Amino acid sequence: MVQIQKVLEAAVAREAEDVILTVGRPPMLRLGTELEPVKTETLEPEDTVSLMKSITPERYQQQLQEEGSADFGFSFEEQGRFRVAIFRQSGNVCVVLRLIPDRIRGFDELGLGDEIKELLYKPRGLVLVTGPTGSGKTTTLATMIDYVNRHRKQHIITIEDPVEYIHEHKKSVISQRELGTDVPDFARALSTALRQAPDVILVGEMRDLESTRLAIRAAETGHLVFSTVHTQSAHTTVDRIIDEFPHEQQEQVRSQLSTSLLAVLSQTLLPRKNEDGMVAAFEILLVDPAVRNLIREKKTFRIDSVIQTNRKKGMRLMDHSLLELYRDGVITRENVLSRCRYTEDVMEKMKQIA
Repeated sequence: MVQIQKVLEAAVAREAEDVILTVGRPPMLRLGTELEPVKTETLEPEDTVSLMKSITPERYQQQLQEEGSADFGFSFEEQGRFRVAIFRQSGNVCVVLRLIPDRIRGFDELGLGDEIKELLYKPRGLVLVTGPTGSGKTTTLATMIDYVNRHRKQHIITIEDPVEYIHEHKKSVISQRELGTDVPDFARALSTALRQAPDVILVGEMRDLESTRLAIRAAETGHLVFSTVHTQSAHTTVDRIIDEFPHEQQEQVRSQLSTSLLAVLSQTLLPRKNEDGMVAAFEILLVDPAVRNLIREKKTFRIDSVIQTNRKKGMRLMDHSLLELYRDGVITRENVLSRCRYTEDVMEKMKQIA
C-alpha cells in the first residue's frame, strides 16, 4: 500500500510543484514542465480512495460525494503546506496537491519594482492580480500582503479558498478566513468583513457579481483591497468587470472603477531556459488620470497605448516583459512567441536582440 507520507516527503525533498494521484499510474511529481513517477507501485482504485481519506477532512469528503469535487488546504506536519483538489474521474477518485513554497518571496525575486511597493501605502483603492489558473497570482498576493504586514500597522483580513500561505502577525494584525471553514462564500465574507474594522482586505477571487460589487464598494469606502480575476491583460480586466454587471448598472460601475482602481498586474509563468524552475512575466497598469478618463469614456482599448508610453513610470506590456526575459537569456524564443500578444512586432524586436 502506498503511504501518503512517503509521497509527500518525496515532493518536498524534490521541490515538486504538484503531486498527482490517479488510478493506473504511480504517484506523479511535476518537476518544472514535466511529470516524473515516484518509485512505487501503480495506484489502484482503493489506493486513491485511501490516500484521499488520509488527508481530507470529513466535510470535504462529503462535498466530494455530493458535488464530485472539493478544494482545501493541508499542512504536512512541519514540512510543507499543500493546496489540495480532490475529484472524481471515470468513476475513480483523483487527488492533486500543489506544494505551497515554505517562504514568501520578495519583490526582487518576483521581478516587481518600487512602483508596486508604493501602492501598498495607499489608504484605499483596488489592486487586481490577473492571469490564468496556475500563473502565480496567489504567490504575488502573498508577497504584497507580507510587505504590508511587515511595514504598516494595519488590520488585514484575508478571505481565501483555501488559505494557502500562512501569515503571522508582524507590524500588522492579520485575520485569515477560509471558505467552508470560517465563512460560507466570498460575498458573505466581504459583507461581514466591512464590519470587522479592516484597513486592508484580500479577496482571493472576485468570483461572482456580488463579491465584485462588494470589493469595489470596499475600495471606495476607505479600504485597500486586493483580489484576482481570470483575465489575460489589463484592458480586458476592466472590460470583464464592467461586462459582469447588468447593462443599466454599467455606467455607474465604470465611474466607480475609474476612481477606485489603482493597478492591474497581469501575469504568466514560464519555464526557465535552464529548466531550473519557473519565472513570472508581468503586464503592469498603474492607473493615472489618463487611464481614469479612458475607463469613464469607454475607451479601454487605448489602455495598451498608455502603458506603452509610460514605461518610465513602471508600466509595461506583457510583450515588454517577455522580451526582457528573452534578452537576459532567462526564457526561450518559443516561450516568448507562445505568450506574446503582438507576434509580428515581437518577432521583429527579437531579431534586433539576436
